[in-house]
Amino acid sequence: MLDINPILLVATLIVFLTLIAVLNSWLYNPLFAYMKKRDEDIKKDLEKVGSNDDEINELESKAQSIIANAKLEAAALREKVIADAKELADSKLEAKRAELASQYLEFEQELARNREQLESDLKLQIPMFKEAVKAKFSQI
Repeated sequence: MLDINPILLVATLIVFLTLIAVLNSWLYNPLFAYMKKRDEDIKKDLEKVGSNDDEINELESKAQSIIANAKLEAAALREKVIADAKELADSKLEAKRAELASQYLEFEQELARNREQLESDLKLQIPMFKEAVKAKFSQI
């Protein structure tokens, strides 16, 4: 029934082993080398990413400190501007108060002069008022 030919069996074994050796040297070894190189590249990239994370964190902390300093400077500048504006407003207000005080003093002096003038005019007219009063009493 089955007839096994030893020469054919040995030839098949030699072809099989030759095929394994050829596939190993031409296909499997380059494929394994490529996979090993890819794994090493992935490890290097992961290490770079780790170092990049450190750089990113460092740069982020620098940026945060710069932002914090800028906020402090802005707050200080804002306070200085507000203080300067208040000082300017106070000086203008004080100048206006002084001007109004001098105007009020002039007004009081003018009022005093007018009062004195009125009193002198009334003193001059007292005799006429007396005569008018006498005339009124005489008519009664």
